[in-house]
Amino acid sequence: MGHKKDNDKLRTERQLDRLKWETARELGLEDDLANAGDELTVREAGKIGGNMVRKLVKAGEEALAEEGDRKARLNLQDDF
Repeated sequence: MGHKKDNDKLRTERQLDRLKWETARELGLEDDLANAGDELTVREAGKIGGNMVRKLVKAGEEALAEEGDRKARLNLQDDF
């Protein structure tokens, strides 16, 4: 793998790890996650994974809405 791909992969892994810990903290599972290491119950993993997906969908929707607003403003400026 090239240097840029390695950096991108590491950055993505760090972002996902941050998201995992943030979600676990919000669900009150931070202690379980810290004590379990790689050994989460299926239920804990499901709760964390489901909430991560919800957060990612919300972030994507917000990004799309912002992009749509930006394009709409640019189109309005072109009309004048």
